[in-house]
Amino acid sequence: MSNTKNSSESQDSRNSRKGREEDTDENVAENRRPKPMEVLRNARAQLAELTGMTAENVSSFEQTEDGWALEIEVLELTRVPDTMSLMASYQVELDPEGQLTGYRRVRRYERGRSDAQRQGGR
Repeated sequence: MSNTKNSSESQDSRNSRKGREEDTDENVAENRRPKPMEVLRNARAQLAELTGMTAENVSSFEQTEDGWALEIEVLELTRVPDTMSLMASYQVELDPEGQLTGYRRVRRYERGRSDAQRQGGR
């Protein structure tokens, strides 16, 4: 009977250690938030893959309660000269792990044009 008790205790001990190891691996994966540069790179790549357009740059970036929010400028239509190419600004939302959850185009403009500045609070 003592052999049965010892083998049962050692089995319980192995299961307990295995359970703690799995918990540790799961906790590390759950607690690991992507670094901002990883989020930026992944957002650009995901948007380019979904739209088929080249992501030129990121004009805004912030961490939100729901994940991440970015505004990414993309080249929509190449023209000659390059200053006449059509650009677009996309609002991109990502979950806390950096996976794209939605995007929408918020404006279109020619590459060589700047935004009109508001004067006198109009």
